[in-house]
Amino acid sequence: MARKLKTYQTSLGFYDLAMAAPSMKAALEAWGADSNLFHQGVAKECHDPDVIAATMAKPGVVLRRPVGSDGSFNEHAELPTNLGGGGPTKAARKSKGPNAKKPPSRPLDKAAERKAAFDYEREQRRRDLERAREEAARQKERERRQQAVDKAQAALDKAEQEHAKRAAAIQAEVEALEKRSQTEDARWRKEKDRLEAALRRARG
Repeated sequence: MARKLKTYQTSLGFYDLAMAAPSMKAALEAWGADSNLFHQGVAKECHDPDVIAATMAKPGVVLRRPVGSDGSFNEHAELPTNLGGGGPTKAARKSKGPNAKKPPSRPLDKAAERKAAFDYEREQRRRDLERAREEAARQKERERRQQAVDKAQAALDKAEQEHAKRAAAIQAEVEALEKRSQTEDARWRKEKDRLEAALRRARG
């Protein structure tokens, strides 16, 4: 059974955010928050009937408006025009904590509530599928890079083996030449000694 949705609101960066979700945890996940904004007092359940109507029309979708404004929430919002003002924003002045007055909520009929809950679950499935596709694409890219690394490593290993083989052959040739050189030196010493002895006898 689809869970009943509530509207949650916060401010992050340049935007006020609002969405219809079944729980605070679901809202935090959709906002991409890495800490509990509700415990920190910067997020709250929203009771503004206009905001509730906007979020229930697109459950599970994060809606935005320029931070500090009181305009309507949309999927795509312009950047705020009043950046750099010294005082607290209108949104900050509105939410002074748990004692702030709650505007009367516009009652939703049961059919609309059920439809919003089902729409939220559909949006949640769409987001999950999109995340799964993105992860599959990232995994495919990681595998492609790993294949390229393996191929390059194999080429390097093969080249090193070929180099070692050629270097060993050259070293063997060097050692053979050295041996031939030593043999030739020994032969020459004997030949030289014999010829010098013959020369001395001739000079007599």
